[in-house]
Amino acid sequence: MFVETEKKRSDVSLDRVSDDVHGQRSLKFCADLKKRYFVLLPILIVFFFCTFSLAPTIGSAKIDLTRAFDFSLRFRENMDAQIFFIARLPRVILAALTGAALAVAGLVFQAVLKNPLATPYTLGIASGASLGAVISIRAGIVFMAFGLSSLTLSAFSGALLTVCLIYLMSKRKDYLPTAVMLLAGVALSFLFSALILFVHYLSDFTQSYQMLRWLMGGLDIIDYKLIVNILPAVLLSLVLLVSIAKELNLLSSGEELAASRGVNVGRTKKIAYFAASLMTAAVVSLSGPIGFIGLIIPHILRLLIGADNRLLMPAAIFFGAGFLIICDTIARTIIAPLEIPVGIITAILGCPFFIWLLLREKRRVVFKS
Repeated sequence: MFVETEKKRSDVSLDRVSDDVHGQRSLKFCADLKKRYFVLLPILIVFFFCTFSLAPTIGSAKIDLTRAFDFSLRFRENMDAQIFFIARLPRVILAALTGAALAVAGLVFQAVLKNPLATPYTLGIASGASLGAVISIRAGIVFMAFGLSSLTLSAFSGALLTVCLIYLMSKRKDYLPTAVMLLAGVALSFLFSALILFVHYLSDFTQSYQMLRWLMGGLDIIDYKLIVNILPAVLLSLVLLVSIAKELNLLSSGEELAASRGVNVGRTKKIAYFAASLMTAAVVSLSGPIGFIGLIIPHILRLLIGADNRLLMPAAIFFGAGFLIICDTIARTIIAPLEIPVGIITAILGCPFFIWLLLREKRRVVFKS
């Protein structure tokens, strides 16, 4: 009896020692990640500002920066200034805005859906925007409202309609079941893809080319007003998402755990869903469906600084913005004077990464089993 009691005590003490060692290792690991983050974030900020500064100077036509910033010359007669401020700078700004928005939206959807392969387009937002765009092209609708073209407004309306449909299909009282959201998004994506093909089939050659070009994704704009119009939606969404980053951390660990820690799960999921969807709809309505940004950036950053969304979101903003600026610069210079749609460049980079993630998840499942 005495021997058994002593054995139990020794087992308990060994368990406590093991737990203490494990806890110390976890704390050390978290501290190392934070140190790495505070080193990485300034690097990402410098990376963004370097790409943002250099990209407008690169292109098929060489420009003289001294002449471009010589305000003593008339703007109409200053070709360097026109190339810099009209042809390139708006495009670089839109690339930065789009890259940051898609990177953060991908991060949020992966947390909400608890799916490492989720992207901003998983729930059909891109398909809805694309359907609105192709219907506008096929119908020949041309008008301007609020400084936006009919094509942009149609794409934005299609995306918002998709967001509302998924919410109505998924809502259960004050709750959004993740599985139902995923199934609704996939179903709508297939439906909209079929309708896009149908509209495409009914179109003539010119309309088909316009549709195909839009579906490839691009950043070729020359108007600052378009950027200003979507800026409030993107900034408001970013602020809301950053404000619930802590709740998203708990939500990623499980809804029951998050609820036990005082998180209003229903409210948090709604804010995350609508803010990320609104931000995605705003940028996609201008740039078209540029893929893989919302998949590549979050995973690269998780490998570097861990899974804390409070740390990931600021990093994703700068890394996503700089990454898409580089992709767009490659797209407009690699076969200059012709341009490749930037969606092709991101897909070429993203597909191998997506396959690598699938194989990585497969290895994890096999290892666990």
